[in-house]
Amino acid sequence: MSSWKDNLRKIEPYVPGEQPDLEDMIKLNTNENPYPPAPGVRKVLDHYDESMLRLYPDPNSSLLVQAIAKYHKVDEGQVFVGVGSDDVLAIAFMAFFNSKEPILFPDITYSFYDVWAELFKIPYRQMPLNDAFEVIPSDYYGKNGGVVLANPNAPTGIAQSLEALEDIILHNQDVVVIIDEAYVDFSKGTALRLIDKYENVLIVQTYSKSRSLAGMRIGHAMGNPELIAAMNDVRFSFNSYPMTRLSVEIGAEAIRDVSYFEETKKKIIATREWTKRELLRLGFSFGDSMTNFIFASHHRVSAEVIFEKLKEKHIFVRHFSKERISNYLRISIGTDEEMKRLIEETEAIIEEY
Repeated sequence: MSSWKDNLRKIEPYVPGEQPDLEDMIKLNTNENPYPPAPGVRKVLDHYDESMLRLYPDPNSSLLVQAIAKYHKVDEGQVFVGVGSDDVLAIAFMAFFNSKEPILFPDITYSFYDVWAELFKIPYRQMPLNDAFEVIPSDYYGKNGGVVLANPNAPTGIAQSLEALEDIILHNQDVVVIIDEAYVDFSKGTALRLIDKYENVLIVQTYSKSRSLAGMRIGHAMGNPELIAAMNDVRFSFNSYPMTRLSVEIGAEAIRDVSYFEETKKKIIATREWTKRELLRLGFSFGDSMTNFIFASHHRVSAEVIFEKLKEKHIFVRHFSKERISNYLRISIGTDEEMKRLIEETEAIIEEY
C-alpha cells in the first residue's frame, strides 16, 4: 500500500439533503424558499455588464457590507461577509476556537458543527437537549473553549428565549459565543442587540432561507470590530477574493427591498401555521417551529415509511437516522399548493397503515 495514503485527512463529511432534478417534484427537503428573490435581483441580472467579470472583485465586498450594515443599523466594521453562512461559520471556528478546552454545542443541531470541529481538530462536547428539544442553559456553565448555538435550532425548529441565550453568554464571557441565526427571520426576533452588550458574541445569518438566494451563497456575521477583524485575518490568509462581483451586487439589492422581504416572510409563516394544523389533524406531534420547516413525528406510522412513500410520489422531505430523531421528518415549507399536496399524499399513506 502506498505510504502517501497514510497522510490523507480522514473525516466523515457533512451530508446535505439530496438535490433531485425531476420535472414534477415537490422539493421540501433543504429548507429553500419557495418564492423567487426580490424583484431587484432580476434587474441586476438583466443589466449586468459581463465584461466586468474579467476583473477581480472588491476583496472587502464593500457594497454588500454597507447594505447589510445599513439594514441592521450596525457599523460597517461590525460586519463580515462570506460565501454562505457555512463559509462564515467555518471561518469563525478557525478564528476563535483555538484553546485546548472543548467547544460546546447541542447533541441535536446543525450537523456541520461537529464536522468542522473534526476537520480543524477542535475538541468538542455535544450537550443533550431536553425531551422537548430545548437547550439546558446550565449545561453550558462549565469551563470550555467556546459555545455554538443555532437559534432557532435545526433540525428541531425550536427557538430559545433571549433570556436563555443571555444566561449562557453571562456564564461564558471568556470565550466566543456564536449564535447561528439561519432561520431567525421566521421567528420572534434576533439576538443582534447582544453584540453591543457583550464583546464576545457573534451573530451569523444567511441569505439562503428568507431572502431566496440559496443558489447565490451569501452569508454574514455581526459582532464587535475585533471579532470581525480576526475573521478577516483568517479569510485573507487563504482567499483574498471570497465574494464574486455578481453576488455582491445581488446581495446588496436583495437586502434593500424590505417590503418584498416582509411580504414573502409573512406568506411562509402563514403557510407554516396552516401546515401545523393539518399535521396535528393527521396525528403528528412536533414542537412549536419558528423556522421555515416543521420537525414532526407520527404517533403510529414510522418516519422512514412516510419518507419513502412520499419519495415514490416525487415529494422530497428530510429524514435523519441519528439517535433520538430517527422517527422524525423535517418538512420544509413550500407554497400553499405544494403543502396541500403534501398533506393529501401523507393522509393517504397514513390511511394505508
